[in-house]
Amino acid sequence: MATEFSQPDELVRHNQMVRKLWEAYRRGDPWRVPVIFNYGIRCRLLDPKLNAEKYTFQQYFEDPNVMLDAQLRHMYFKAFNLWRDEPMGYPEEGWSVFIDFQNTFEAPWFGCALRYFEDQVPDSVEILKSSKSLLYDMDISDPLSIPIMQRAIEFYEYFHEKCPTMEYMGRPVLPPRGLPGAGTDGPFTVAFKLRGATELCLDIYEDPQYVHDLLSFITETTIKRIQAVRQYLVERGHASSEEFAVPGWGFADDAVEMLSPAIYREFVLPYHRRLVEAFAGGGPVSMHLCGDASHMYPVLAEELGANSFDTGFPVDHGALRRQLGPDIEILGGPSIMLLKNGPTEAVAQETKRILQSGVTEGKKFILREGNNVAPGTSLSHLQVMYEAAKEYGRY
Repeated sequence: MATEFSQPDELVRHNQMVRKLWEAYRRGDPWRVPVIFNYGIRCRLLDPKLNAEKYTFQQYFEDPNVMLDAQLRHMYFKAFNLWRDEPMGYPEEGWSVFIDFQNTFEAPWFGCALRYFEDQVPDSVEILKSSKSLLYDMDISDPLSIPIMQRAIEFYEYFHEKCPTMEYMGRPVLPPRGLPGAGTDGPFTVAFKLRGATELCLDIYEDPQYVHDLLSFITETTIKRIQAVRQYLVERGHASSEEFAVPGWGFADDAVEMLSPAIYREFVLPYHRRLVEAFAGGGPVSMHLCGDASHMYPVLAEELGANSFDTGFPVDHGALRRQLGPDIEILGGPSIMLLKNGPTEAVAQETKRILQSGVTEGKKFILREGNNVAPGTSLSHLQVMYEAAKEYGRY
């Protein structure tokens, strides 16, 4: 039983406002643009001011107690310090933890070695860079038996054993409901993590059949993995088949920004369609693309029926709205380096410029950093962006 806790009045009012704002947004009639931030765990682990425990990413990835403790500390810090249009303060139900291997999960799942660096996020070594023919020897017939998947399952089981016995700052700790591997960073992005970006682009011109072989292998094994993870969660009683049958699906594929629409349609679109057919169930499709993928958004809307885009930087938000029309959701905002370096006047001016660019037409715009807050970013800069949105983002 959780102990009693007192929510500050300011946060009670904030949370009531946030609930009403998102209800209005879902109805299509918000009074202003909502604001969110992806202020992830790297902001803690790579910032000596926050990371008093001196946890490393290697410890975070290899010790479930470190992952659990770091997440709880980070969630508590955000709950009382990071102002945005999300619930703040003590969570009503409890702290929701999760198994987190960042964006380095899929490449190791395909067999790439994982590398750790000082003062940086982990990365992987391209397994097909020196010998592309290794592709034809790769066998992933049992998606849950891969070592990094086994580690994820071990962490998951450990969290489910430990969390029900825990409290943090007087609130329950809720065990995870999902596993890494239940989504994808996208077949083309995974392909260049396996083969190398330069090598993959050269393959498009020199060995196109190999590119199709690689993308086909990645797509089909990804589908098998997602299906296996879903089945595992259902068998554990932590998800239901009905949940997974709800129409709609979202995924990413950052690397397609390197392609022209024609090359995308020839080499990647068939595999995106295969994923959407497998998991969207005829429902809405959402996509995340970092970088300047402006030339790709209209293509993805046309070919996949995507109706929500989480954009990166640089993006001309007003031009993108004019291209896509008022009915497609767009997420985006100021550059993460502007948010990190400031000055605050520039953050406020850029926020104002974006909000007055025409991107808010249709009331389907969500303001966020573009994209993924950088470690060392002052919360005062994010606060300036939030306050500017409340002033200039009103309808």
